[in-house]
Amino acid sequence: GPRGVDKMLISSTSDVVVTNDGATIVKEMDVDHPAAKLVVETAKVQDSEVGDGTTSAVVFTGFLLEKAEKLLDQKVHPNTIIEGYRKAEALALSLSKEIATKVSPEDRKYLRDVAFTTLASKYFAPNMDKVIDVAMDAIFSIAERNGESYNIDLSNVKFVKKRGESTEDVELIKGIVLDKEVPSPSMPKLVEDAKIAVIDFGLDVEKGEITAKLSITSPEQIREALEEQAKQVKAMVDAIAKTGANVVISQKGIDHL
Repeated sequence: GPRGVDKMLISSTSDVVVTNDGATIVKEMDVDHPAAKLVVETAKVQDSEVGDGTTSAVVFTGFLLEKAEKLLDQKVHPNTIIEGYRKAEALALSLSKEIATKVSPEDRKYLRDVAFTTLASKYFAPNMDKVIDVAMDAIFSIAERNGESYNIDLSNVKFVKKRGESTEDVELIKGIVLDKEVPSPSMPKLVEDAKIAVIDFGLDVEKGEITAKLSITSPEQIREALEEQAKQVKAMVDAIAKTGANVVISQKGIDHL
């Protein structure tokens, strides 16, 4: 707020951030007061554990601190205030369990509604349904059943940003995305039933550790030097080809020869 409008934050280095996301605003704030740092840490934990509700967490924390200040002004001991808040926390957790609705992971419609509510506070577009479907498919792809619950390791989902026409281009790839270019445009864009070789050396002629100079006095010598380089690279390529691999991923360079 107010009214959910965006805020423009300008840092001391003139970096500009436009957002209405509470987590982003808190991360950009530079605070020194211990109480303010407490609020910032609360928001960060909320964002890390839940991914939403940071603004509510900040407002609620501020409300509790405001009430605590009034109690301190009335000479109420801090330990008494802390004990009261702990009792209130226990009661709130107990009541939340009573009123909570148990949702089956197979109830995708209910889960879509939850996802829509969360995304609506951060993102709006006519194709939000597409984004939600992709997000849900990604979660179900990595979910591991553990009794009546599921274990989900979000580190198994990687986001790769590429320029596209719109968010309608978003897609889920169940595999590995290597954001690299092929060395030659003549290489195939699609290989089915691929046999992949992953190597940690380059398919090129490495420079020796000893510095040496080569004296070339004629065009023929240049041609011979290039042919020798190509011969060395071809020997490595032939060795890989004998394994039956038809896709090679190298940690280092690949010679254009």
